[in-house]
Amino acid sequence: MPGPFATMRSFDKSPDRGAAFERLRDWTRARFALPSDATVMATEVSCALPGCPPLETHVVFWTAHERHHFKIFKPIAEVSEDDVPPAFLKNALVALEGADSDCC
Repeated sequence: MPGPFATMRSFDKSPDRGAAFERLRDWTRARFALPSDATVMATEVSCALPGCPPLETHVVFWTAHERHHFKIFKPIAEVSEDDVPPAFLKNALVALEGADSDCC
């Protein structure tokens, strides 16, 4: 019997998919001048709300004491380096504590 977190695991374990996530993390580190050991998390999220893309990619990274977050409204397989926000938006990507982040 599968555990309680079985539905949270990715069904696609292909090397190409893993490489796509690693590329996105590398692009994020480079774009925002993060150290090579900076924690950057990327995940693909499904959305069933009207007007929402069926799959979107979320990226979270930390600087000092701030958490930054952005979404790319396409599946990881379709993400390109141009989809990563420009460096000058870094401060605008700070996720405010307790704020509802359903928007962007």
